Amino acid sequence: MFKNKLFWIVVGVVVIAGGFGWWRMRQAKANAALQFETARIDRGKIVAKVTASGSLSAIVTVQVGSQVSGRIAALYADFNSKVKKGELIAKIDPQLFQANVAQARANYVAAQGNLAKAKAQALDAERQYKRSVTLAERKLIAQADLDTAQATADAAKAGVDAAVGSVEQAKAQLHSAEVNLAYTDIISPTDGVVISRNVDVGQTVAASLQAPTLFLIAEDLRKMQVDTSVAEADIGQLRTGMPATFTVDAYPTETFVGTVRQIRNAPQTVQNVVTYDAVIDVDNSGLKLKPGMTANCTFIYAEQDDALRVPNAALRFRPPAELLAGLNPGGTTGGRGPRGAGAPAAGAAGAAPAKPGGSTDRKTVWVLRAGKPFRVAIRTGVTDGIMSEVVEGDLSVGDSVITDVSGGTAAGQRGFAGRMF
Repeated sequence: MFKNKLFWIVVGVVVIAGGFGWWRMRQAKANAALQFETARIDRGKIVAKVTASGSLSAIVTVQVGSQVSGRIAALYADFNSKVKKGELIAKIDPQLFQANVAQARANYVAAQGNLAKAKAQALDAERQYKRSVTLAERKLIAQADLDTAQATADAAKAGVDAAVGSVEQAKAQLHSAEVNLAYTDIISPTDGVVISRNVDVGQTVAASLQAPTLFLIAEDLRKMQVDTSVAEADIGQLRTGMPATFTVDAYPTETFVGTVRQIRNAPQTVQNVVTYDAVIDVDNSGLKLKPGMTANCTFIYAEQDDALRVPNAALRFRPPAELLAGLNPGGTTGGRGPRGAGAPAAGAAGAAPAKPGGSTDRKTVWVLRAGKPFRVAIRTGVTDGIMSEVVEGDLSVGDSVITDVSGGTAAGQRGFAGRMF
């Protein structure tokens, strides 16, 4: 019994000592001095831009297919071949189609013969009917014979009409066979360059469901376009006619220039990400660019050459609770530091409004003056994602803005520095 009591007494002492030690550690951490990480306000260039990737293609690309099925008998164009409109570029074996034309022509001739026979029979039936009418007037034949002669004449006339119809049908079938025979010649529909050939000699193409694509012809490779995928969050910054630059992996040190021709309204959704196609016209007089190349595009929609710049990390900073608790009332509300009653900094309050396209909004930053933090309200303009332009506010070049804090209980508050407001 004595041993059990002693055991529980020891356990109680250990628990009390551990709790006291944990409390002292918390107190020591709370009493640690705050350490500020700062960045300086400076002047420089800010370029607001949108980046996107896309692919190059000819402005006009024509797919050349086949209307009829058959075996490729000959090819007269290959990759990179320059072709003219109306030029023969491939040939499908025409033997079956020639046989169909011959058969259709024979049917047409036979139909014409049947028509001539029907006309002769109709003429004979008409003569018999007129003779019967004369005999009937003289009462030399019965009325029934006259009616029979009339019916025969009418039937002969109808036979002529049927024969005419048969001739037209045979004529149409002959024309269809001739058209199919003509389709065995694959003709280039435009002037251009063959950029793709999808068949070889001896290969059989089937056009029963849809026309197979035999060639891909680019009309003019000296004028190309870039189809870019711009995120829906950035598409509002783009305008028709604005300049754009891009690079390709084939020429990593060279920058190509283009102009936005069209911003298409058709959305493209891939894995719940919505993008829009911004089409860029590109001059390719040097023929350096080739269809299918990947282009890394940049659209500059606003810029300032001499802007008062504040790091975006300072805009995202949120002070920990003990920092707010330790500030005097003047330091937490007015943003007035030792410099005076919140007088605007030179070049800040009088700055011109941001250029159209800049994101202008009211923000709050914390400035370290005489070793103490002060809250300053500002208005920002153009931003490049790292630095923002200060349009209005009590800031000047050389001011130290707080971007993060350590020490005290700030270790548990560091996440505030990365939050947007």
